[in-house]
Amino acid sequence: MKSYIIQNWIFYTIKPVIPRLLQIFARRQLVRYRRQRCAQIWPIDPNSAKPPEGWQGWPGGKQFALVLSHDVDSIKGYRNVLKLAELEEKLGFRSTFNFVPERYGKISLPLIDELRKRGFDVGIHGLKHDGKLFLSKKIFLRQAARINAYIREWNVRGFTSPSMHHNLGWMGGLDIDFSISTFDTDPFEPQPDGVGTIFPFRVAPDARNRGFVELPYTLPQDSTLFVIMQEKTIGLWKEKVDWIAAKGGMALLNTHPDYMDFAGGASEPEEYPLGRYVEFLEYLRNRYGDRYWHALPSEVARFWSTRCRS
Repeated sequence: MKSYIIQNWIFYTIKPVIPRLLQIFARRQLVRYRRQRCAQIWPIDPNSAKPPEGWQGWPGGKQFALVLSHDVDSIKGYRNVLKLAELEEKLGFRSTFNFVPERYGKISLPLIDELRKRGFDVGIHGLKHDGKLFLSKKIFLRQAARINAYIREWNVRGFTSPSMHHNLGWMGGLDIDFSISTFDTDPFEPQPDGVGTIFPFRVAPDARNRGFVELPYTLPQDSTLFVIMQEKTIGLWKEKVDWIAAKGGMALLNTHPDYMDFAGGASEPEEYPLGRYVEFLEYLRNRYGDRYWHALPSEVARFWSTRCRS
């Protein structure tokens, strides 16, 4: 935990005074070094495939579960939300968009209503995305009270943590049914402690809260693959989803409309061609047809809670 706090302070305190391109260059060097050392557990950790005790499979006898989620980090991503929703809609997919309440202006309630009418869902992505949420229990409780107020105002039950910082014990103080704040394996995150499973799991309730379902993301994030690692193909996405499908787990992809190049021109240093995401969705549809249970995070959480009660 101490190393996470130090890394977090460096990233959010020093970050504003370092040119953005230099930040990206530094992260690329660090990831290149870590990638060589973590080849045995990334992008696939063989030990994460063990199903939970008493596992009887996904609804409808589907081979695996597919969940799509988007963290909207900036005003740029916010302006791309409907574009991304329309693209997914045309391809026959639905997803959840997670907004930061106090970073890029007031979130439009009509936008939330529009997304829901079209079969999408909405969640909360931290409070300010400033790296301070988990620095201390006092800070967390203060911000959690405001997060809970937005949860009530927006009528949402899901949470994703900025930069995947997390403390699952503290997060019981949020009025949520589910969270996407961890990963099966991702040694490139600021807090790199993977949960070691490609299945959801229940964060047990205690005397002060009723618990929630944690949905770890299990496919590499787009920013890691295409911005930091500078991958030019979706090969790693295909490799990982094929492995998850073979193991019968949950393929959860968390991406960012902030980094997708919707203009179709020369992508900026923090962008990648939108066509790669489209190619992946088409790959899923063409290779697996109706063999996966495509569900919103809220639907997976309801299924998992019912399973746990059973």
